Amino acid sequence: MPNYNQHLKRLLGLTVKEQASDLHLSFSHPPVLRISGQLIPLLKEKKFSREDTEGLAFSLMTNAQKERFLREKEIDFSYNFEAKTRFRINVFFQKGYISSALRLVPAKIRTIDELSLPPILHEFTKASQGFVLICGPSSQGKSTTLAALIDEINHSRADHVVTIEDPIEYVFTPDKAIIDQREVLQDTLSFPKALRSTFRQDPDVIMVGEMRDTETISTAITAAETGHLVFATLHTNSSAQTIHRIVDSFPPQQQDQIRAQLSGSLLGVVSQRLIPRIKGGLIPATEVMMSTPAVSNLIREKKIHEIPMVIETSLELGMISLNRSLADLVKRKEISLENALKYSLSPSELRMLIK
Repeated sequence: MPNYNQHLKRLLGLTVKEQASDLHLSFSHPPVLRISGQLIPLLKEKKFSREDTEGLAFSLMTNAQKERFLREKEIDFSYNFEAKTRFRINVFFQKGYISSALRLVPAKIRTIDELSLPPILHEFTKASQGFVLICGPSSQGKSTTLAALIDEINHSRADHVVTIEDPIEYVFTPDKAIIDQREVLQDTLSFPKALRSTFRQDPDVIMVGEMRDTETISTAITAAETGHLVFATLHTNSSAQTIHRIVDSFPPQQQDQIRAQLSGSLLGVVSQRLIPRIKGGLIPATEVMMSTPAVSNLIREKKIHEIPMVIETSLELGMISLNRSLADLVKRKEISLENALKYSLSPSELRMLIK
């Protein structure tokens, strides 16, 4: 009987040592690491059998998690490795075999400046109320940006912060703030239930790991309107798309009301991509939309398609378009032109900016 605990320990240790962002365990493949955005198979390791992927997955889980996984066919949870490193894990079935994707969550929460994020993001941590959205496709550093914002508040304000996450990723060490971190299915039954109950927990700041349904979005907007500073993430590609996604998640008869609420409570939207750096590693390219009277007006009047133009022409207010961010990274020789064009939503416009 193989010792899966030892095998797992070795693979997790290797993931940390190689500074990989992810570890993949799949049937008939060797272990695969994602390093600087690239998948690297560990060819010296043997390919996994059905028993290997099952044994490794089950050695990560408690009995309750194992039961839930077998019942629901997939599971998200976090795992503490040697009391100093955390992994966010998703285990799932594919073609009847078990696969696992393990995301390394760095122990140290990096600051806005250490992450090479735009300095204007510091402004969001100074607000007393409103709605801030961190957006981007999957695996583009949204949780890391969110953690940097929350930790800046932690070190600068005597606030009560409540986070709702699935699962908990970064663990905050309270400094000036009280931070209560709630994990869905461990500390609460669902995002909407946890968010509704925050109103009775006297929070100043609320962080919602992900807005997955209309009820969560609606409650988050209400919280921002009623004197709380709310941070949340969405899987969208741009500020305009983010606002469309929020409005479109409601029935037509409610959309005007949501537009009005959003126009009054939104502080800003940050949309980001992680781009491979020329010298190795990844660096974020960001679109930043700050809420101004002009932006609020466009949201209310159903002219969301005009928001990109406002972002493009409001550099002096701290707004940044994704193309301007990419062009800047190319000019500073941080990223290649080829990669900039690959991640741009409008490559022809990017070429003009770089010229």
